[in-house]
Amino acid sequence: MLDLVGVGADIVVPLAVGEPVGVLDAIESAAAQLEGVRVHQMHTLVDRDYLDGRHGDRLRHVSYFLSPVTRRHFHSGGIDFVPAHFSEVPLLLRHTCRRPLVIAAASPPDQHGYFSLGANADYVAPFLGRWPIFLEANAQVPRTFGRNSIHVTQVAGWCMADRPLVEVHPVEPDRLDRAIAELIAERIPDRATLQAGIGSIPNAVLDALGGHRDLGVHTELLSDGFVDLIESGVVTGAYKQRRANRVVTTFALGTRRLYDFLHENPVVEFLSVDVVNDPRVIAQEPLMVSINATTEVDVLGQVASETIGGRYYSGSGGQADFAKGAMFSEGGQGFLVTRSTTSDGATSKIVSRLTRGSVVTTLKNTVDKVVTEWGVAELRGRSLDQRASALIGVAHPDFRDQLAREARHLGYLRG
Repeated sequence: MLDLVGVGADIVVPLAVGEPVGVLDAIESAAAQLEGVRVHQMHTLVDRDYLDGRHGDRLRHVSYFLSPVTRRHFHSGGIDFVPAHFSEVPLLLRHTCRRPLVIAAASPPDQHGYFSLGANADYVAPFLGRWPIFLEANAQVPRTFGRNSIHVTQVAGWCMADRPLVEVHPVEPDRLDRAIAELIAERIPDRATLQAGIGSIPNAVLDALGGHRDLGVHTELLSDGFVDLIESGVVTGAYKQRRANRVVTTFALGTRRLYDFLHENPVVEFLSVDVVNDPRVIAQEPLMVSINATTEVDVLGQVASETIGGRYYSGSGGQADFAKGAMFSEGGQGFLVTRSTTSDGATSKIVSRLTRGSVVTTLKNTVDKVVTEWGVAELRGRSLDQRASALIGVAHPDFRDQLAREARHLGYLRG
């Protein structure tokens, strides 16, 4: 396998559980013999020595979304970070990879000789059969369906492994999360198509949808929260315009229960992210509902979701992709959710101006609804004065007077 890693190689690795742990172990062990090799990956779950930058330009990590593992390495200068909408990552890789090599975890080949990339399609799927690929066939990777399979004759090589997939357990929603979830759930009609991000509030929303009927799923991330809705018959996909009666996603991340649910389950289709997250594709689903978390919103409606306190925390991901798609969907709704304050209650998440150093993830012109435990601020088509008033109205009461004074000073609030 190491023979495939030449000078200046750009190694592309699927995100999360799509990482072939043993193969990357071998590449890392040979770092002293490498030259100009870059590893491109989103949301890394396995911490590694090379992430601290110790190998210099011999072996360097390039991230497109920071995880709890890579966050500290970025802030210490060990890795590079490329800001990007998730839908655009395949395009960026096409433009920047000089000598591409894909390495990925996969299910063992079936009786027809096809590997499946298991819980992933993401930004790797567009390159299957086009770029050299080396697979780690892991007996514990689920065999899934969609556009994430490749025949044994199309791979540059493969090896076997048998190791558990990394599990990420759902964050248990608390009282405030459930209050926010109820405000959203009551606005979601039957036959809507859902996208939900990761976190306690999106999990709480999925929990609150048990009484709905004929929901569809078109989401970048498939998490444990969707499994109950599918198995109970709440999710049928019968009224979807694209891929009716199917659950569409580009990657899955959760517990063993989720991975077992995916194994040989034809209702779930893994498609490449440049299809799943394309706003033009998303917009074709009527009643599209997008639910994503944010960390800070100013009174104009600018949403900063990838920085905390002005420091990078994650990345753009697919939030803006789905917010834009939902905006053009017939009857679509885009929900951006946050608690009204930080956990200690000392700082408002609704602010007159974004914290210095914060970056805008979703543009104010795209933002539809901002939800806190205090209510829903509807922004689409509203004037600056109306937007400021609505957002101040869902801020914590302790901060509303101050926010109103600051918004008037800035000329955004007239009353």
